[in-house]
Amino acid sequence: MKELKISGYGDDLTVNDCRIGDLTPKEHQNIELNLGGQNYSPLEDVIVSHVKDSSTLICRKPSPDSVLKFVEEEIIDGLCCYSAVNQGQLNQTIVDAVVNHLTHEKLPTVPRSIRHKYMSAFLLAATQFTGMDRVVPKVAGVESWELTFKLCRRWGYEVKGIPENQAIIVGAKGNFHGRSLSAISMSDDPDAKRGFGPFVTGIELVPFNDFDALKQLFEEKGEYIAAYSVEPIQGEAGVIVPDDDYWPKVSKLCKEHNILLAFDEVQTGFGRTGANFAHQLYNVKPDIMGCGKAAGGGILPVSFVASRDDVIGTLTPGSEGSTFGGYPLASVVGVYAIKTLIDERLSENALNRGEQLMNGLNDIKNDFSDKIKIVRGKGLLTAFEMFDSSHLDGHHVSVELMNHGIYAKETHHTTIRLAPALTINPLQIDNLLDGIRAVIKKL
Repeated sequence: MKELKISGYGDDLTVNDCRIGDLTPKEHQNIELNLGGQNYSPLEDVIVSHVKDSSTLICRKPSPDSVLKFVEEEIIDGLCCYSAVNQGQLNQTIVDAVVNHLTHEKLPTVPRSIRHKYMSAFLLAATQFTGMDRVVPKVAGVESWELTFKLCRRWGYEVKGIPENQAIIVGAKGNFHGRSLSAISMSDDPDAKRGFGPFVTGIELVPFNDFDALKQLFEEKGEYIAAYSVEPIQGEAGVIVPDDDYWPKVSKLCKEHNILLAFDEVQTGFGRTGANFAHQLYNVKPDIMGCGKAAGGGILPVSFVASRDDVIGTLTPGSEGSTFGGYPLASVVGVYAIKTLIDERLSENALNRGEQLMNGLNDIKNDFSDKIKIVRGKGLLTAFEMFDSSHLDGHHVSVELMNHGIYAKETHHTTIRLAPALTINPLQIDNLLDGIRAVIKKL
């Protein structure tokens, strides 16, 4: 192996003779194209350098004077890592907790085969915050969904009495639960599934927000159905919000057929929709739910599954595990991610700023009704969908928004999602709306 030399920090971080602070956006792009997997399509010619405040990123863009140089510009973070940074970038409360823990407590990582005291704090906080009986800590959001899927099946066999290997998990069309094999088995997105089969069996899909279709399936196969596993608001599909009466009717239907209502609150939880969890907007309570993203406060990947006692109670030693699920530092981060959400009243701010954003987007829609088809959202989980035409291409709009100081990203070609930090202030919302209006106007 060729000698590998690594030194420095920040811009001075150097691998062999390559100092990362000297690289232009184009050079960073070429390194990723040549040395990385092409499983993402980031916006061209822009590299995030650091953060200015909780809602603002500093980005490096090509210099207008020379492709060999770059300039730094401020942009509003309109996505927050798809709701992973609800508490804002570098939330000081969470950062202080991490620094204190590493400096004074000096217990970053231990295996789950030995107990640590910080797990108790996390379980106490998470169960009270969710209103659930038990919690199992994990790492990534998709892990929480994987465990939800497994628990629904085991509960179906051991509690409901479904014959072995015949359990059905019902999902919704247009769903997004991650990129694991079982998650894409639930998906109906051809891009997610191509070349990855054979897929997990025992899955059936119904149209989202179609109560009659769900009821018919339950009546036909209810004795074999363990759970309806679904996002309360579909994020990746373009922020699809169900009818106000959909979840109350579904919750009642699930109880009638002894079927678990399993929510994926990875994107919709932790204040994003104007409530701590999206299901609270509809006055329903799931039997089990997966949480992630903002559970780590944008500092560490933290996720968990919260559920009734009889569901998580089906787990036994050896049936589930996670090397870094609930390790000491993650437990501390998880506790303070919850504390921050409560103390800073971020759900309330999401509700208020979300109303401001939605009103502004609807004003833009009314002024450009030939370009914007519909505006959707709850709290600060919002989107606007454009009419399907060549000049309204979502990627092009995303690039133009970046040129106007806003980071947002398209989904399904014609929809632009907006999910800024829950710390965002009214002036920043106004600036965000001004940028959107300017882009839509010139299309």
